[in-house]
Amino acid sequence: MITLPEAFKVRMRELLGDEYDRFEASYEKERVQGLRFNSLKSEEGKEEDWEQGSVPKLAALVEKRLGTELSPVLWAKEGYYYGAEARPGKHPYHEAGLYYIQEPSAMAVVELLDPRPGERVLDLCAAPGGKSSHIASRLKGQGFLLSNEIHPARARILSQNMERMGVKNGVVTNEEPGRLAEYFPEFFDRIVVDAPCSGEGMFRKDEEARSQWSPDHVKMCAARQGQILDQAARMIRPGGRLVYSTCTFAPEENEQAILDFLERHEEFSLEDEKGCEKFSHGKREWAGFGYDEKKPREEKGDYYHIERTFRLLPHRLEGEGHFIAVLKRREDPGMGEPRRKSPAYLDHGKDREVFACLESFLKETLKDWKVWFKRREYVMFKDQLYLLPPQMPDFKGMRVLRPGLHLGTMKKNRFEPSHALALTLLPGEAKNVYEMASDGREVISYLKGEALACQPEQLTGAEKGWVLMCTDGWSLGWCKLTGGILKNHYPKGLRWM
Repeated sequence: MITLPEAFKVRMRELLGDEYDRFEASYEKERVQGLRFNSLKSEEGKEEDWEQGSVPKLAALVEKRLGTELSPVLWAKEGYYYGAEARPGKHPYHEAGLYYIQEPSAMAVVELLDPRPGERVLDLCAAPGGKSSHIASRLKGQGFLLSNEIHPARARILSQNMERMGVKNGVVTNEEPGRLAEYFPEFFDRIVVDAPCSGEGMFRKDEEARSQWSPDHVKMCAARQGQILDQAARMIRPGGRLVYSTCTFAPEENEQAILDFLERHEEFSLEDEKGCEKFSHGKREWAGFGYDEKKPREEKGDYYHIERTFRLLPHRLEGEGHFIAVLKRREDPGMGEPRRKSPAYLDHGKDREVFACLESFLKETLKDWKVWFKRREYVMFKDQLYLLPPQMPDFKGMRVLRPGLHLGTMKKNRFEPSHALALTLLPGEAKNVYEMASDGREVISYLKGEALACQPEQLTGAEKGWVLMCTDGWSLGWCKLTGGILKNHYPKGLRWM
């Protein structure tokens, strides 16, 4: 039985009134589990909108492989619930980045952000990567995604997840919001601020959130959220969309935080989004809850349409607690795009050895190798080669964990491809492909880092060189084929025990 903090219960009873008993009873229910399919892993997902109707065939396959029933999440077209008996995190499909395990309510944030291919998008508080990978799937490899996380250890996990999900056009940084704003003033079309919060919405699944909660912690979080929002406002272009979200019920961190922001930033307003019928709306009266009665908030007509914000309440839907506000910055037709300095790209003339090795690898390994080779946004960090998104400005002095797609390592007179590159590829893009059944022993051996005896009937392409290892049509990594043996190049840090 979950024991909720007493002060939390008192406040929630005051807020919810007759609904409170249903709210408290929801904590005794088993929490739901969700996964979100990654449309970057299919030809259809890369080229077209992945509508609800195109997912069930894939869902049926995953149901069979995981041994569980999947049911749709109403507010996220790629989202599905799975049964408590399933272990989707310990399956080859997970390692292939076919899906991301994500709390269902959290999937609503990117649905409301609604990113479009070609746009520049920032996920300001991005770890562990659920919302960033969702954004990346909607961008379809077109445009620019910056995923930032202030805590170094969490930033590394974020980077690993973006690699696993096969994101080509993403950069991962480890910066404070204020420093990031110095590099990207009025740069982004859309920004997500999934703000650090008191975590009240996670009480059902997170004992630490319950033990650390206090009214003072709520106030501290609210002050920090205001600072983060102010920096995000500096980075959104005129006409851009800013989505603020928390996983807490505290009005100080939700309605009040948004009202405070709107009073500081008159150029922003709340968008009138429909949302899902299961969502509740923010309440005008909650925007003033908890303030000193001697200093009442000034009445301002419609209170900036606080009712346009959304609350996801666990007694009204299948998911944890969430709050979401969709903000838009006013258009400014007179403003032009400021000039930005480009990074120091490699030069085909000066860096001939690097490009000679890269060209040799691309010709031998990829079918449409010229599309890769003609790109100009190559940079080197020591012996590591990266391909940057074209929209990335000069990042000298910035703490960057992943400046773009990690292509591989420059060895003496040769190029060795990265695991990240393999996970961005579809089988049809590689010349040499080796297929393994996801329910067979061979794929487990591969994930454990073992060498494999090549079965000719499973190989498409040459009988030597770099081979893209796949399971049921999704890429997993590389092997080097020579003399009938597939030498395993699955990263040591990711290998199954």
